[in-house]
Amino acid sequence: MHPLLVVSDAPRCPRPLAEQVALALRGGPFALVLRDKHLPWEARLALAAALRPVLEDAGGTLIVADPAAPVAAAHLSARFPVPAPRPALLGRSVHAGERIDPGLDYCTYSPVWPTASKPGYGPAAGTDGLAAVCGGPVPVFALGGVTGPDRARAAREAGAAGVAVMGAVMRAADPERAVRGLREALL
Repeated sequence: MHPLLVVSDAPRCPRPLAEQVALALRGGPFALVLRDKHLPWEARLALAAALRPVLEDAGGTLIVADPAAPVAAAHLSARFPVPAPRPALLGRSVHAGERIDPGLDYCTYSPVWPTASKPGYGPAAGTDGLAAVCGGPVPVFALGGVTGPDRARAAREAGAAGVAVMGAVMRAADPERAVRGLREALL
């Protein structure tokens, strides 16, 4: 599993999502969580089909945020049960105070810091709250307010397996540089 998860946010990208992802991959491989719930199902499937080879050619991984997606890797919100058949890679969003399902392959834990993507969402757990949920059988990825390398490094120091970001890469004018900086901080 890559230590960097990038959550898609097509409406806020400075260019088309596929182009933003391709540029970001120049900074090194990562896992992309294709979220973009605003798109109709057929459009998300078409986008997934277009992004999969771009990610795989660069050593990345495509994860689809939909319980009904016929994919090898899925990311679920807390309200969805594990689909049958279970994807080979399964992650879930976990928020401060929620239990981490030991049957997951990874989880995102949020919010660690206040976030511009979901203002007012929280309260933020901080690195102490993050550290309290790390170290168990499920790798934990810090999400929320990871704005750059310093916070990525702080998350790793708190015990996180990695970080999940949206705005830091999806809104970046130079997504290659953003990914490179985050990846260096996580190594």
